[in-house]
Amino acid sequence: MKKLYSAGEWPKLKKEINNWKNSGIKLVFTNGCFDVLHAGHLALLAFAARQGGKVVVGLNSDTSVRRLKGYGRPVNDAEARAKTLLLTDLVDAVVIYEEDTPQKITDQLEPDVLIKGDDYRFETTVGAPEVKGRGGEVLFFKRVPGLSTTNILEEKQKKSETNK
Repeated sequence: MKKLYSAGEWPKLKKEINNWKNSGIKLVFTNGCFDVLHAGHLALLAFAARQGGKVVVGLNSDTSVRRLKGYGRPVNDAEARAKTLLLTDLVDAVVIYEEDTPQKITDQLEPDVLIKGDDYRFETTVGAPEVKGRGGEVLFFKRVPGLSTTNILEEKQKKSETNK
């Protein structure tokens, strides 16, 4: 069942994950702001879905996005971002977190597969040592060049300023 879980609902999600794992289904986890969903995000989510198992996305809360990305962000609020992710056939659940990193979520949910973009390294990936220590996999997705929400918004701003 596709669902959005707030920070207070993590125990409910953990129970669902335990049911999946007891049925032999892996938990595949990735995280991010997913502020303006674009083709790069969809490619990442498709990569996650190909790992087999249920895909759970950790989603930065609005306050977390503001701290990480600055003024004017997020463009879309957390509920809208979560609903958009859940509309894809690639995501099984979304869990919102308030912190700047998903460490608390990865500690609680214990993913079998952790996925980040290739701009990260094992040493800089939150949760990677714990996932690997449990016998899980840490995978790095080859990002789509030029596709990032920040780049898209900057290009839009440039065009807007040019057309004044």
